Amino acid sequence: MFRVVRTLGLAFGLLVAALTAQGPEFAQQYAQRLGGALDELRRSIATLDADAQATGNSREQALERLRQNPDAFAARRGAAARADIERLKTLEAQKQALDTAPSPLGRLFVIAKEPDLGIARAAYRDYRPAVPTTVDGVVAGLLGFLAAWAGWRVTADFGRHMARRTRRRRVETTPV
Repeated sequence: MFRVVRTLGLAFGLLVAALTAQGPEFAQQYAQRLGGALDELRRSIATLDADAQATGNSREQALERLRQNPDAFAARRGAAARADIERLKTLEAQKQALDTAPSPLGRLFVIAKEPDLGIARAAYRDYRPAVPTTVDGVVAGLLGFLAAWAGWRVTADFGRHMARRTRRRRVETTPV
């Protein structure tokens, strides 16, 4: 029986290793999508700034004019532009945190801390698992294997200990 449990623990460890090895690649794809989102937001805001300047306004004046416009469509466009500016600031801060992460494994923690859900969903939707060929993928897989295998061993040892204890109690309480 112990061999079966040990084999299951090894299989579980390998499965978790394969899953955790995907983390650095997902972080890379997330970072690429983040870069694309930043480029598009910068382009959109640059267009707003150019239009504002062409009409003799600053960005803030143009946004305020749009917000106060009685036309609901124009007012909504102003609110959307303001939301884009805020999102740009947030995504730039996250990009900076990703760029300064101490390692590619550190990028996973940056993403997990405060992900942009739209970017994360899109990266996940298009993500295709791959065999890790980078040091980071191998390290992440090894860490996942060790954590899963150790957890399995602790759980199996605890279960075996409890089973022995139950058997001993039954033997002691059996009537003669």
